[in-house]
Amino acid sequence: MSLTTRRTRMAAAALAAITAVGGLAACGKDDDTPADGEKPAKLVVDTFGEFGYDELVKQYEQQTGIKVELRKTAQLGEYRPKLVRYLATGKGAADVTALEEGILNEFKANPRNWADLTPLVADHSSEYLPWKWELGKAPDGRLIGLPTDVGSLAVCYRKDLFEAAGLPTDRDAVSALWPDWNGFHAAGKKYKDATGKAFIDSITAVSNGVLFQQGSDLFYDKENNIIADTSPAVKSAWETATSMADISAKAQTWSPEWSGGFKQGTFAATFCPSWMLGIVADNSGEANKGKWDVAAVPGGGGNWGGSWLAVPEQSKYQKEAAKLAEFLTNATSQVEAFKAKGPLPTNLEALKNEAFLGYTNEYFSNAPTGKIFGESVSKIEPIHLGPKHQAVKENALEPALRAFENGQVSKDKAWDQFTKDAQTQGAF
Repeated sequence: MSLTTRRTRMAAAALAAITAVGGLAACGKDDDTPADGEKPAKLVVDTFGEFGYDELVKQYEQQTGIKVELRKTAQLGEYRPKLVRYLATGKGAADVTALEEGILNEFKANPRNWADLTPLVADHSSEYLPWKWELGKAPDGRLIGLPTDVGSLAVCYRKDLFEAAGLPTDRDAVSALWPDWNGFHAAGKKYKDATGKAFIDSITAVSNGVLFQQGSDLFYDKENNIIADTSPAVKSAWETATSMADISAKAQTWSPEWSGGFKQGTFAATFCPSWMLGIVADNSGEANKGKWDVAAVPGGGGNWGGSWLAVPEQSKYQKEAAKLAEFLTNATSQVEAFKAKGPLPTNLEALKNEAFLGYTNEYFSNAPTGKIFGESVSKIEPIHLGPKHQAVKENALEPALRAFENGQVSKDKAWDQFTKDAQTQGAF
């Protein structure tokens, strides 16, 4: 057994002990447990980023008389620690909790923290992308998550800034600029030469774009051994991202500089999984409506992100919470959420819905986003992410890339930093 494997399995045993305590706490009942059949006055939903649920929960309130509180956290990196704390203490969790693909496997490690949805909702197994449905199951077979979205990739770009740089602005012509990543870099250099400004927001955005179109093991192999230092997919993302430091605005994703950069034109393009459309629009503001458009991603597609809705065991109203999750993930709701903020449906009926396929996004120059993103769904393959994928990405890969991007360390030293930190962050 390798040192990495031995350390990983020792860490796994330690985490199992910790989460076991959390599981027992979550299963505990208190004096506030409602009587059978008692209707809740309110249900709480926890999400991160933007799920497009604002109008949908209003509909649910009107239909059921149950108030729904949406608790939104902007960043997944802030969301996960709160969820860990809720589960460990057995209190504080929402009735319906979003689980992103990067943290899903970590929370599957202790299925006792989550209600089994199988007896609480109808059988919807045939209604979703098959692989998406299966990933919502824990190792013990219980269904802990109902599928929400999937993160098909594209590029969001500013037409006005492209025009000022002498680049084409038509989305098909823009897509033709970059059939591959070399083409994207070349377009970025032309833009910078013409304007003196950065082309993309950051090289970490590039690394995500490349990483999630590999269709192979990333930081872990199938046995959940950490392979960050030898993974061809990770190395490809690293080399591509670091090559583009010369066209980067060095704006860390989710930072105030990044959010403000959309309005200020600090960069002309960023990588957009479908769920990012609402975030781009919100950050850019009404004044930039019609200046953005959507083009193909270099290299031909990819899948960045996607989530499930789960019900924590500690919820006092598991049956009602499951019904709310069922409502938010049905075909009609997925189409409405897409039209509101961009999360790409995984419900098969929604993906065939004319309102989805024919939808054009007014903010993004009436881009046919239903068609653009919908056509790529059938090509998406699940990627094995491993139990601490998000921690490795956010706390090892991205800090190392930023250190190189900001000129703090050499490329080789940054790589050494990443591979060392990946071992620590990836242990479970």
